[in-house]
Parts: sequence; C-alpha cells; structure tokens
Amino acid sequence: MSVTAAMVKELREKTGAGMMDCKKALAETNGDMEAAIDWLRAKGIAKADKKSGRTAAEGLIGIASAGNKAVVVEINSETDFVARNDAFQDLVRGVAAVAVGTDGSVDAIGAAKYPATGKSVADTITDAIATIGENMTLRRAALLSVDNGVVATYIHNSVADGLGKLGVLVALKSTGDKEALNAIGRQVAMHVAATNPLAVRPSEIDPAVAERERNVFIEQSRASGKPDNIIEKMVEGRMRKFFEEVALLSQAFVANPDQTVEAAIKEAEKTVGAPIEVAGIARLLLGEGVQKEESDFAAEVAAAAKG
Repeated sequence: MSVTAAMVKELREKTGAGMMDCKKALAETNGDMEAAIDWLRAKGIAKADKKSGRTAAEGLIGIASAGNKAVVVEINSETDFVARNDAFQDLVRGVAAVAVGTDGSVDAIGAAKYPATGKSVADTITDAIATIGENMTLRRAALLSVDNGVVATYIHNSVADGLGKLGVLVALKSTGDKEALNAIGRQVAMHVAATNPLAVRPSEIDPAVAERERNVFIEQSRASGKPDNIIEKMVEGRMRKFFEEVALLSQAFVANPDQTVEAAIKEAEKTVGAPIEVAGIARLLLGEGVQKEESDFAAEVAAAAKG
C-alpha cells in the first residue's frame, strides 16, 4: 500500500511525531494507522515527541569545515543546562560534521546517516530527546562553498571548539594565499557577527524588505508637508543610506571604521596576492525568531492542585 501525504499528516496529528518518522512508520506497517502508532510507541518516538510542544529556544550553534566549504547548524534545546551537557555538545558537533557532507538543507541533514548511531540524524535526535528528557530540534542550517578560495568561520560566545551562541560563515573566492585569505575572512566574519548585514551587496537585498523601507520613508516624508518632487528626492536619499547601512561591502568596517568592508578587502588583496570576491555570508544567532513561552509558576501550581 502506498503511503500518502494525507496519511502522514493524520499520523502526525495523532502522535505528534515528526514527518519523516510518520512516513517511515506507515511504510513499515503497510499503511495501517493503528499499527503505525504502536510502531512509533515501541520505538520511543511518540513518547519523545510529546515533548515537542515545549519551546526549545536554547541550545547551540555548531560549525564544521571540509575543504573549500563549511556549514553552520542550529540545534535547540529547552534549557541552557542541557546545552552545557557533554552529550548534547557531542551531538551538535556530530550533526555539523555530517551536515558539511550534504547540501546544507535541514531535510537533507535530517535524512543523512549519523555515523555514531548508524541511524539518520533525525532519528538520532529523537533518541536523544527520549534519553535526555528535553525537546530538541534541528532548526536551521546554512552551507557555503567556493571552487577556489576559502569559507572562513567565526563562533561568538564559544563554549567549546566549533560550538557557541552565534555562528558566521564568509565565502571568499580567490586564487591567492589561503592563510592570508582566511585571516581577512575571519575579520569579515567577526564584522558580520557584530553588524548582521542583510546581504553582501545592495542588489542582493530582498526586494520586499527594500519596498517596506521605502513605504515607511514615503509616509515619514509626507508628514513634512513638502511637495511630491522634494519628497521623492528625500526618499531616494534615505534609501541610498539604508542600502549603505545594511549591505556588507558598504558598511564601515568594525576593525577599522575609517574604511568600508569593501575597501578593507581590496587592501587585503595585496597580502593575498590575488583579487578577492565575497561570494556569500551566513549568520545564525541562537534562538533568533523563536517565541519563548513565559512561564507563570503560580498558575502552574494552581493548575496542578486542581488536576
């Protein structure tokens, strides 16, 4: 019997298990819903995923490199206590090492084999949830690679080698000296950690983001009561400044605010011995965008007393 998306959805709603686990359970049981539920329970997956309703906004960022590519992953846990656990740190480090051999997507990483367990990364994380007793999720990942050059890395608030709270990748294309290239790449990565640029160049900024800014500037300028032709010039001027502030290459370099990042890279070409092109950047800040639940301890005690 073929497993349909609707069947996977139904099983997920009934058990709270992950999509891949549900698909596997249905495949193993020929599409029998009740048998699939029992299969998940027997594997400890349904039990583990009952914890998936709890917010996981702590955890660690992990980075791994291999040749001319590097990956940054975010694995969340519920508490910082677990994030300081050696077993959890080994898991994040291991997942990053696996991820560098994939296309960098969460789905591909989740499906990849985790050498230490012989299972998929997704199944290995599920097993860790059941063992540690806390919800964990592989939330995000980014991979950068270059044919010639380096992908420089930087971890901020490092807790161990390759692990921390903020991870940055900077891909530099160049045929020049790798060591010198990596040195300027790391400086740029530290800059990215500090300023969080939206893109490398103005042309790469999401048009929807730029349009939203433009609309805000238009409304603000109209409040001045000036004629439309003057307002248009005001808006264009503010948009130019906006692009300068949020595009990496035009930002004032944190290491030397007297020059732009672009100028600093141009200067570094003398040491590297060849032209340098910034091919891409990636920045993951732990828990960014996760809505943390505010716990009302008094309400929890009251609810427990009633139940």
